[in-house]
Amino acid sequence: MNRLTNKEILFIGFMLFSMLFGAGNLIFPAYLGHVAGENVWLAVAGFIFSDAGLALLGFIAIAKAGTFEALVNRVHPAFSFLFPMVIYIAIGPGLAIPRAGSLSYEMGAKPFLPESITSSPIGLLVYTVVFFFLVFWFVKSPSKLIDRFGRILTPSLLLLVIIMLIKALFTDLPGFKEASFSYKDHPISQGFLDGYQTMDALCPLLYGIMFANIFKSKNITKQSLQVNYLVRFGLVSGLLLAFCYVIIAYLGASASLPDKVDNGANVLSTVLVQLFGEGGTIVLGIIFTLACLSVSIGLITSCAQYFSSVFPKLSYIRWAIILCLASGFAANMGLSQILKVSVPVLGFLYPIAITLIMLGLSHDVLPYRGRPVYVMTIAMVGLFSILDIFNSTFFHGSYSKLLALVPLQTQGFGWVIPGLIGLAIGSILQTVQRKEVMAEKNAA
Repeated sequence: MNRLTNKEILFIGFMLFSMLFGAGNLIFPAYLGHVAGENVWLAVAGFIFSDAGLALLGFIAIAKAGTFEALVNRVHPAFSFLFPMVIYIAIGPGLAIPRAGSLSYEMGAKPFLPESITSSPIGLLVYTVVFFFLVFWFVKSPSKLIDRFGRILTPSLLLLVIIMLIKALFTDLPGFKEASFSYKDHPISQGFLDGYQTMDALCPLLYGIMFANIFKSKNITKQSLQVNYLVRFGLVSGLLLAFCYVIIAYLGASASLPDKVDNGANVLSTVLVQLFGEGGTIVLGIIFTLACLSVSIGLITSCAQYFSSVFPKLSYIRWAIILCLASGFAANMGLSQILKVSVPVLGFLYPIAITLIMLGLSHDVLPYRGRPVYVMTIAMVGLFSILDIFNSTFFHGSYSKLLALVPLQTQGFGWVIPGLIGLAIGSILQTVQRKEVMAEKNAA
């Protein structure tokens, strides 16, 4: 039985970090730090657990189940087809990849282009063509990804973040201001909810197929060894993510902003100009471009592998081309439109994904672990999530007071209690099923 060397483990951990660390991982902790102020460390702790922590737990849950398909099939065959499909479309060409391409243009290219180009859609169109051509160059040979990520993209990203930290330590930045909004009373839970926006907890559901292919190519078949390696990959990437989040949140909390800002891109832009002068815009542009390129490569690769396995009439390369074209088209719809759609979509997907991960992790110790338990738990969580989204999106919060009667709803976790109720109902249904089966056996 083959094993991975420490160097391979480190490089794969670097690769995972690069695939997780995208534009959202830059802008959201920066905004969190700015708004959380004096509560920044509590808020960033919640953010790290929601982001890197859940991602690690997701990889372990999939490894324990064997495959992502085996995990989702515990719910229902229809769910095992629909939910992965929705995840791959949403976090792939539907949201995350177009967001990366569009944000890369906004932060990495637009500040350096003349107004005659930036005021026209031609600038974004030309940029996305070049951007997704580079993405395709990386993803056309997935076997070389570990080397390319490990030797090129990850060290470059980390070097730039470290330069930011060193410069900040030797610069007289303002002190932390008072926390505002939900960060004042619930910094940890609000930081946890902010971690949703990076979409990293959903990534194990996508990247699982990539690691399955890595294990297959290395002839690593023992499940316990796969779990061990996934934990070590996750720890390497999780520590790197946490390191970057602490630095970025610190910079956001230290930023002196004359006006109110509504996103982390403005926070980062301002603080880097304060640190590096006008050269800060160049540093920020390079960081955003590398981060967006990295996450797009990882997502296109994983999505192409998934769709080529589900619809094998088209090869991996053809799916990669289709996904690059679709993502480029969606990126040209504009960043604001993409972000507007992402909030309700992630508000629905995240509770279901977290519930599935927790069921997968606790599967061996659950007293009842059959299909009724999975079906009822997921159904109750999904139903409450839909009600919550409809209330905020279509009814503009008209039923917020009613939903607030559900414990933990004011902290953003109202779906937990319905999930536990579903778990109890599922356990009762499974008990009844077992008694009926036993009665039939005895009668026979």
